[in-house]
Amino acid sequence: MRVPAAGIFSPAVDAPFVRLWRGFLTARVVVALSLLLLQGVGQIVNQALEPAVLGVCVVYLIATALLRVLAGDAPPSPRAGPHWLPSLGVDLLAIALLQLLHSGIMNFTPLFGLPILMAAVLGTLTLALGTTAAATLLLLVWAWWMGSRAMGDDASRYLQSALTCTGYFIVSFLVHQLATRLAREQEVAHQSQVAARVQTQVSALVIQNLTDGVLVVDHSDTVRIANPAGLQLLGGRGLPELPFVLTAEAAWNPLVVLARRTFRQEHSLTADVDLLHPGQSPTGLHVRTWLTSTREASEQTHTERLCVMFLHDLREMEARLRTEKLAAMGRMSAAVAHEIRNPLAAIVQANALLEEDLHDPAHKRLAHMVQQNADRLARIAEEVLDIARVQHQISHAPASTVPLDDTVAQIWNDWQAQDPAKRRAKVTLDAKAVQVEFDPEHLRRVLVNLLDNALRYMGQEPDSLLVSTRSQPSGQISLQVWSDGAPMDKSVERHLFEPFFSSESRSSGLGLYICRELCQRHGASISYQRLSRATSRGESGGNAFTVGFRRTTRPAESATLFDTIVV
Repeated sequence: MRVPAAGIFSPAVDAPFVRLWRGFLTARVVVALSLLLLQGVGQIVNQALEPAVLGVCVVYLIATALLRVLAGDAPPSPRAGPHWLPSLGVDLLAIALLQLLHSGIMNFTPLFGLPILMAAVLGTLTLALGTTAAATLLLLVWAWWMGSRAMGDDASRYLQSALTCTGYFIVSFLVHQLATRLAREQEVAHQSQVAARVQTQVSALVIQNLTDGVLVVDHSDTVRIANPAGLQLLGGRGLPELPFVLTAEAAWNPLVVLARRTFRQEHSLTADVDLLHPGQSPTGLHVRTWLTSTREASEQTHTERLCVMFLHDLREMEARLRTEKLAAMGRMSAAVAHEIRNPLAAIVQANALLEEDLHDPAHKRLAHMVQQNADRLARIAEEVLDIARVQHQISHAPASTVPLDDTVAQIWNDWQAQDPAKRRAKVTLDAKAVQVEFDPEHLRRVLVNLLDNALRYMGQEPDSLLVSTRSQPSGQISLQVWSDGAPMDKSVERHLFEPFFSSESRSSGLGLYICRELCQRHGASISYQRLSRATSRGESGGNAFTVGFRRTTRPAESATLFDTIVV
């Protein structure tokens, strides 16, 4: 629509005024055709020929038809000017000629309302008042003309013309003001519509990219809007297509109950629910609900009330809590490790000085044991600091290589020697002379941790525990610890390598996490699978932890432990 403001219309909203312009042009053609038919039928019935009047009607019809065809889609400029002559000028002239030339009692002055309304709606106030003034002059000329040709009461004729023109002025002004107001309202509505469309697009974009799930549910339990995260959290056999009913699956019933309670109580609710799909693990959700409006506000604005549900995966929330625990542990362990390393260095130095004066072999063995355990304690302190710093890059790890089979055999012998009766296993070393990039003490920590875990859950058979290394033709080198323990629960399996997670109350939950950190820092990987292995009892299922190494051709190097200790 075009908005009359200081005589200029906005081209951004032309459509309604274009329709009005075409309507006026069509109305002129209809009026011209009606005048021609009425004059022709009237002259035939009365047998009084008025060729001048018929000629004016024919010319007027041709002029209106041509303008209707040639005018185009856009109305002329609203300002007063010659461009209005083919429309307003032709109308005023034709009506004035019909009024002057017609000899009967028919009055054509009401037809002046057509050009006046056209000017008031499509033009400026100046054009509207100017058109009305032109019609007034023509009516006064007609009154004078009639008074000069026939005797009669001229005063009543002039008074009638004056009253008619006064009405035209009033109608012209009021119609123009009304058209201006409606045009402005249309402009405001158009701007609001554009703003609402932009807001809708922004809201849709934000909702679609939220990591938390969003569902918009109505009174009939129908989901109107849902983002991809919300559909994923609903689970099931496949993602439903919008809109869909929450009662379609029994697993969604907790959400249905929560939505209905929100509508009934008319306030936000928060709850933890479990979605139980057949054959799947339960999906724990933290749900918050909000109403778009209250019942009273909805009735006043005649809008529909909707329930917006925000879904949060409880597993992710628990992971964030564990991360916060890890951060707290990191701050504490860093302080403790720093405090440990200084006195530990003093112990090592004192032990070295003491060993120089020892001659008894038993005393030397004790000094050597002190050295070994201090060495191991120093490494543990350094690893705790590494965990606190969260250093995963390989460049921060010691640059050393080890023969895999020899190292694994040595670690196994040391671990098995602590309790030969209980610590039995079938060891298969097939990596031959392969060298892998790994610090020997870090590899010891990884393997001992895996063996301790397996010992806790394996059976009593000699082959309940299998330790193996493999070197495949593709270059993949692996170390695997398999035990015939019971299958792990899915909820436990998902969090195996997360810090502070343990299925036992007495465990710190850092063992497998440290194994993963050490493997990553040496460019290796660690994973868990449920695998079957051939045993003396036949095929048995078990839990397998596999460490995948990257191969190296660099010769083995030795490193002095306390090169890295800062005193």
